Amino acid sequence: MAKNASQSLPGAENRNPIQVIERMMKLLDVLSYYHEPVSLKQLAQESGLHPSTAHRILSAMAASGFVARGEPGFYGLGIRLLELGNLVKSRINIRDSAMPQMQKLHQAIGESVNMGVRQGDEIVYVERTSSGRASIKVVHLVGARAPLHTTATGKLFLAEDGAAKVKEYAKRTGLPGFTPTSLTTLPALEKELDRVRRHGVAFDNEEAETGLRCIAAGIRDDTGELVAGISLSAPADRFNPDWAPLVRQTADQISHTIGYLPAKKR
Repeated sequence: MAKNASQSLPGAENRNPIQVIERMMKLLDVLSYYHEPVSLKQLAQESGLHPSTAHRILSAMAASGFVARGEPGFYGLGIRLLELGNLVKSRINIRDSAMPQMQKLHQAIGESVNMGVRQGDEIVYVERTSSGRASIKVVHLVGARAPLHTTATGKLFLAEDGAAKVKEYAKRTGLPGFTPTSLTTLPALEKELDRVRRHGVAFDNEEAETGLRCIAAGIRDDTGELVAGISLSAPADRFNPDWAPLVRQTADQISHTIGYLPAKKR
């Protein structure tokens, strides 16, 4: 297939600054797929740029630290990107980033949406939208705490821990129960956590408070670490497990907002 004329002329990018930016982004995107330095030939081929054009842009980015030169003719992402990324990360407030999406979910469903973070063996609720019609408001008040194994958000963190740490948690806490449906034995908890890992969401079936059910999905930061959970809570008589995809979608959107990018498929 014939190349675009502007791609065939090495100096064409000098006449169109916007096009230069677009080409820079193409090159950075290709570099982001690889852990090792990439050859100029491969970068030009995958970005669709003329080799001399790719070389000129890469040289300019290398001078600014956005690209690092490896062996002759090989390039990788530069340290300047890390510096800027850390600056952006330091300015991100998860609660502020999450609230618009929490409100959107609340408006779609009409029930309370909560955000919880882990502190030791407990979940602490740090943000909440109120449905204005829920009669049960004990566990999910902002600042309230609950054991990990009794809450949907807490189960997300336990599922992340793995089998050995879950056993340590069970031994350390004794898995106290608060309602007839609380999970108070290690086998029951392990079985539940297996379901969480398979489905990517967790449920609280009136385990922390009688009459209250929840669905939760995890929020991950730019490193992929689970940093918080979003849960939708409702009285048992109004609860619908089919809300799960919306909860997970909301958590994924918040994760994306704070920098999480799932592994790219090639």
